[in-house]
Amino acid sequence: MKSVLRFVACVCLVGGIAGQLGARQSATAPDEDKTPPSYDMKAQAVLDLRQMQDKFTKLADAIPQEKFSWRRGEGVRSISELLLPVAGSGFFFPTMKGAPPAPGFTPKDFEKSTTDKAKVIEWLNKSFAYDIASVQGMSNADFATPLPKFGPDANQGDVVYLLVAHQHEQLGIAIAYSRSVGVVPPWTADALKKRAKNP
Repeated sequence: MKSVLRFVACVCLVGGIAGQLGARQSATAPDEDKTPPSYDMKAQAVLDLRQMQDKFTKLADAIPQEKFSWRRGEGVRSISELLLPVAGSGFFFPTMKGAPPAPGFTPKDFEKSTTDKAKVIEWLNKSFAYDIASVQGMSNADFATPLPKFGPDANQGDVVYLLVAHQHEQLGIAIAYSRSVGVVPPWTADALKKRAKNP
């Protein structure tokens, strides 16, 4: 049963990606824009991933160990079950563009594999390091390499974009979880201290 649910989840994920890419294609005007990009997607993706690694690990470190098993209600993910899939997603997305699987990562039951704070943070660091290395290992031409299995206009750059967007979304959810247990995100706490010193 679990394998069937996992398969359905994967189909939904790929279907969602294909739908987003198809929507992008249908929105393209007949006269395609030939203007060079205004920024380097590779450098921007690496910067975003590094910043999210810093925020996720700082947020996880600020949450007390006893709260890693806390959940908002029955049937809802606990804090550790939210953070571990963030790491799991980081290990998954690069393989969609052909990157080799991360050594030592086993996806089966990963989100329930530990509630130990130090281990969760270790997995987050490993995952973001894997993502950053994967993006840094791409040439500029790789970003335009077609991935037709995800849609007629899909390419490797789309996978990187979806990875970054997904992790940003998960960071927002993690912030909501942390505030639910009384933890202010450390970067927000720092900003509030600076503002108090310099009103």
